[in-house]
Amino acid sequence: MLLESEQATLDVGRKLGALLRTGDKLALSGTLGAGKTTLARGILEGLGYGDEVPSPTFAIVQQYEPPETRIPVAHVDLYRIEDQEEIPELGLEEALEFGAMIVEWPDRMPDSFWHDALRIELEITGDGNRRLTWTAGDAWKDRWPLT
Repeated sequence: MLLESEQATLDVGRKLGALLRTGDKLALSGTLGAGKTTLARGILEGLGYGDEVPSPTFAIVQQYEPPETRIPVAHVDLYRIEDQEEIPELGLEEALEFGAMIVEWPDRMPDSFWHDALRIELEITGDGNRRLTWTAGDAWKDRWPLT
């Protein structure tokens, strides 16, 4: 899927946010500046969040809760995680019990964690657009790709 503007990235995110359910995992991959946080911002808007969505690079985990969002969501950025042994301290498994998770830099976690996730890769094309490709786990078979 070709995203020709920031607005197009936000629009896809909003549609995706409207589909999000408790227990869902979204893995957002791509180089710095590829649009992961922009897509996450759109997803949160699709869940009803209307305020600023900062990148959680320094906080690592940013929680969003009802009534600001339809369901609880953890927006996670694992860029600064250097050792997988640090990840259990973040409480991500517990976050999925009551809500969903959007994770930037998901390659920092074991691949087995993502078996039923929607994995999205954002790539900057030569003309400055973004190309979105995906792999959808079983939990997404009736919801993705967007129509």
